[in-house]
Amino acid sequence: MRERFWEIDILRGVAVIAMVLYHFSYDLAYFVGLFDVGFFRSGVGLNTGRMIGGTFIFLAGLSLTLSYGRAVLSQPPGGTLFWKYLGRGLRIFSYGLLITLFTWIFVPNEMIVFGILHLIGASIVLAYPFLRLRLANVALGLICIAVGLYLRDFGTTHPWLAWMGIRPNFFMLDYWPIFPWFGVMLLGVFAGNALYGDVSKQATRTAPQAPLSRPLAFLGRHSLLVYFVHQPILIAALVLLGVARIA
Repeated sequence: MRERFWEIDILRGVAVIAMVLYHFSYDLAYFVGLFDVGFFRSGVGLNTGRMIGGTFIFLAGLSLTLSYGRAVLSQPPGGTLFWKYLGRGLRIFSYGLLITLFTWIFVPNEMIVFGILHLIGASIVLAYPFLRLRLANVALGLICIAVGLYLRDFGTTHPWLAWMGIRPNFFMLDYWPIFPWFGVMLLGVFAGNALYGDVSKQATRTAPQAPLSRPLAFLGRHSLLVYFVHQPILIAALVLLGVARIA
């Protein structure tokens, strides 16, 4: 098993806890009626969710450079890594499609057309040509963000352009279009190359022994699993406690 970078796992673990708390707060508003669910759909509530999700996207880009650097060292002569990252991207994108199907069945008025798993899956494939770049990724990332800021003023009556950043005229529970968020992924790729460089020259480092470091690193290593199971567990707990209102 290759040495992991504990600081990345810990940062992702912190983001996982923030995500769970954020979604639990949303559940208390949506299912319990503890406060207005509209808080999460604009202003501070929406931007807090964007910060948490943006952290995952940035760390995904950073981690991609580490994975790529290690894969380059182990690939056979003349081999190509594109198919590896195409397969990985399609796998994560397919998880997003499962979320789309689930929300289409149970919450069709707020169906997730292009959520964070769709974005990360597509971005893994799109980022492949840029994984060796450094400063160029800063420029490309900022361009993607600028395009996203421009496109957000447009709207459409159908969801087919949602992936670009042209928002449909209905609310989605989770929405992370290519523009601007692929730009955040590219900034993460830049950070990975700038901070870690040649992973073959990275020395093994001992993880800190702080009480919370291991649980946080564990959550960070299993963030995708936590993403899938935490909401069903939270909602089931509210139902069992008899406080959730499920239509």
